[in-house]
Amino acid sequence: MTIDRRRLLATAAGAAALSALPAAAQSDRDTALNTLMAAWFEQDLDDNPESATNLGLDRGANAGRASRLSDRSPAGWRAERAQAVERLAALRAFDQAGLSDDGRLNYDVALFRAESAAGGAAFDYGAVVSGGRMGPYVVSQLAGAYFNVPDFMDTQHRVEDRDGAEAFLARLSQFGPALDGETARIQADAARGVIPPDFTLDLTTGQLNALAAQPGAQMAMIRSLARKAEAAGLTGYAERAAALVETEVKPALAREVAALEALKPSAAHDAGVWRLPDGEALYAHTLKAWTTTTLSAAEIHDIGVEQVAEISAEIDTILRAQGLTQGTTGERIDALNKDPAQLWPNTDAGKEALIESLNAQVRALDPLLPRVFGRLPRTGVEVRRVPPAIENGAPGGYYQGPPLDGSRPGAYYINLRDTANWPKFSLPTLTYHEASPGHHLQVALQRESTHLPEWRRANGFSAYNEGWALYAEAVAADDLGVYAEDPLGRLGFLMSYLFRAVRLVVDTGLHDKRWSRERAVEYMVASGAKPVGSANNEINRYTVMPGQACSYKIGHTVIARLRAEAAARAGFDLSAFHDRVLATGSVPLAVLERRMRA
Repeated sequence: MTIDRRRLLATAAGAAALSALPAAAQSDRDTALNTLMAAWFEQDLDDNPESATNLGLDRGANAGRASRLSDRSPAGWRAERAQAVERLAALRAFDQAGLSDDGRLNYDVALFRAESAAGGAAFDYGAVVSGGRMGPYVVSQLAGAYFNVPDFMDTQHRVEDRDGAEAFLARLSQFGPALDGETARIQADAARGVIPPDFTLDLTTGQLNALAAQPGAQMAMIRSLARKAEAAGLTGYAERAAALVETEVKPALAREVAALEALKPSAAHDAGVWRLPDGEALYAHTLKAWTTTTLSAAEIHDIGVEQVAEISAEIDTILRAQGLTQGTTGERIDALNKDPAQLWPNTDAGKEALIESLNAQVRALDPLLPRVFGRLPRTGVEVRRVPPAIENGAPGGYYQGPPLDGSRPGAYYINLRDTANWPKFSLPTLTYHEASPGHHLQVALQRESTHLPEWRRANGFSAYNEGWALYAEAVAADDLGVYAEDPLGRLGFLMSYLFRAVRLVVDTGLHDKRWSRERAVEYMVASGAKPVGSANNEINRYTVMPGQACSYKIGHTVIARLRAEAAARAGFDLSAFHDRVLATGSVPLAVLERRMRA
């Protein structure tokens, strides 16, 4: 974004960290492993062409990927499961003798990923083989072609010439079959007793109907095509695309809605996956996959309860210093959340101003980053609004990384369904989490890396990525001192940590301790972690993505512990520590611990 972000070496420590990067000559076994993994990576891009577009790997000889969508059919699901089992067997049979230290790191990363995928393949329902929005339901308020494809076509599919416009139409023609493939899986899962909770079905059908109600020509992806085609001097494509929406996509949307509506009389209100076939085993699997640890649900629950108490005590101190002494912590935070001085107007103009304020926060932090990082990404980041069509079910904020070639900036999306969910004192910490020094700094550095193989540059693990982003909030707060004269900003930072600790409690509460949805919402609101509107949205999310919410605080806890161990040794340098953590790329937490302690 600025010239400061293009510096690769900022300190002597940064130079030392770069000199220690895995640039040593590869062994023959390293080469064999990377050849195998590169072949699998290329196959994954062929099978998931949306990922190829996201990474900028759908050009030249691979341009055919730009014309396709992923296979979401029952046959595609069966093939994915079989492939996961075969890959694990191949990796376990791989001769590790002769791997270098870096080769062993890459093998450990590949093995964990293969074990997770094969573990998910044991469940004959849902979508629990690959990462992303892994969960027990094929379609939900957070997952499915209806949720992903329109936004993908709007923001990521390139239309720079006639080939790009034709590829857009080719992809759009596959949107209907993708919906129908998922519909068939919804019906097959229901026959096995896998039906989403009633409130999830209501949210999902509501969003599907909202999408179907939009005139084809007014959909964001079609308007985007029109703008891009006009810029390229092309005509007629938006009209052709709108006709495809009306004649092919909308009937498929209606079929998916009908399939979900048919499930409602049989839907339970219980949110936890314990009620599903092999539900306890499913939750154990998703916890391991998301946290990349062997911590049990009971252990994670206890960690959350302990951390909630610790963080709440520090929050109480700040609230008292601000004159807020009456009521529970949750009640006092709720009063602060509703303070008109802390609220942006819930209007289009107010939301535009909010977005601009976040982009200004990103720019303001840039000059401070070289104090604690030796390496900074070249690629910039932009703050954008979650598309209104999906904001009712979408999470509060999320990050979209740049392609491997850096041709598009990273993007941090914030859900502005209701600006009351984002009091002003809470927003800086969210920005530092999603942009820099959080997700964007970590992901962009990984994708720009010259020492990681391509398959590692493109992939990651939630516990590492989210753990780093949460840790990065503390870097901004404590190491860069952004709240030195802003006690309410410090409060927002602590509330972010409280929120993630509460997640440990409610996620395990729902899926292991069999809490009701209402009890989970009440716990989150009473703790002060979120107001009731946001709390409802969050609990809805954990219902369909069991275990994912635990990855944040578990990841942060491990990274913070590694820093404390390093700081206790003579000669500790914070920039060098950060550069070493980031140089590993995104890895399972157990692998990170071994690497950092070596």
